[in-house]
Amino acid sequence: MTESHNSYALCESADVVVLGAGPAGLVLGLLLRAAGIDCVILERASRTHVQTRARAGFLAPNTVRILDRHGLADGLHLGGRRHGTCEFRTEDGRFRLDYGALAQGGQHHVYPQQNLVTDLLTHYLDIGGRIRFHTEALAVRDADSPRPSVTTREPDGRPTRWTARYVAGCDGRHGAARRSLPPGAVRHHHHDHGVTWLGLLAETPPSLDAVGYAVHGRGFAGHMARTAEVTRYYLQWQRGTPADAWPEQRIWDELDLRMRAADHGPLRRGRLLERGVFDLTCDVVAPLRHGSLFLAGDAASLLAPAAAKGANLAVLEAEILAEALADALTQGDTAGLDAYSDRCLAHIWRAQEFTGWMTRLLHAVPEQGRGAGAGSFFHAGLQRSRLNSLRTSRIYQDWFAENYVGV
Repeated sequence: MTESHNSYALCESADVVVLGAGPAGLVLGLLLRAAGIDCVILERASRTHVQTRARAGFLAPNTVRILDRHGLADGLHLGGRRHGTCEFRTEDGRFRLDYGALAQGGQHHVYPQQNLVTDLLTHYLDIGGRIRFHTEALAVRDADSPRPSVTTREPDGRPTRWTARYVAGCDGRHGAARRSLPPGAVRHHHHDHGVTWLGLLAETPPSLDAVGYAVHGRGFAGHMARTAEVTRYYLQWQRGTPADAWPEQRIWDELDLRMRAADHGPLRRGRLLERGVFDLTCDVVAPLRHGSLFLAGDAASLLAPAAAKGANLAVLEAEILAEALADALTQGDTAGLDAYSDRCLAHIWRAQEFTGWMTRLLHAVPEQGRGAGAGSFFHAGLQRSRLNSLRTSRIYQDWFAENYVGV
């Protein structure tokens, strides 16, 4: 239904309205501005929240190349650290995989996502980019018309209507872009891996100079460096258990047990700054377009975090979409927009496949009526075989390295 302009306190416009100021939205806004495209980013949270919300921090080589290509990588080169080693700890001992030396693409850069977002936002504002914080997008309307619009609520509560040539939904799986897709316009593919994590941010230096993956009968435990003073840990967790169910002492004792600290050295303990429980689920929307509305980042697909693909896909999709929008708006060439969904979905499904493989590799699978660590004997046998292949087979190692760093 088309609404009257008179029903809104404010009416504004841009060639492209971008919803969300995460990595996808900010990279897209920056590249559109560089191409001379009139755009605005609408973000429901505050600037402080956007710059401080902790997310993954592993940037793939292709992501770094994209940021370098557009002059957006100064911060990560100054403050990030190269990383190319995984350590696996199992009942058969431990082994290390120097994936940075194996993969054609090279190593990750460890750089907290909130730092990257701060860098991108600073760049965007420095070049005069328009962004509205505290502005909640309510709906995308008339996406199947040549002139879609976005209805928003301003910080003071006033309704606003933004008209555009195109709308880019980079506002996550629960954002207005996805909510505005009419029934039957796209297919939603959802999968639950049946695994839950307790995510922890600890005020302590890393205990390993590698990403640590511990496979244990009681469940997975993970160690990921973030900075010299902060480390991310994960525990496979009983679904439905609150994040604060265990005291800090018990959490550290469980991490020691699953990471086999008695055999391989103690973990550095510190105050837990943050706890969060999340289920390892994934989904994909297909196609990533409805008329003049395009989806990118978590609005396009959600991946379980076992292989750290989400932010890297978001940056890749933003570059592809920015080039296609620039061609359409400056040259009238819509071929890139027509190909956008298929191009991105090819990368998304490959990332989903590897993420699922990693999830099965690392986790004890719960059986009905039993604890989170009580995986079936059959699954445990497959898991042990995969880990042994990763330990001993160069072909298997090369395949892992290529997919671990790639999108």
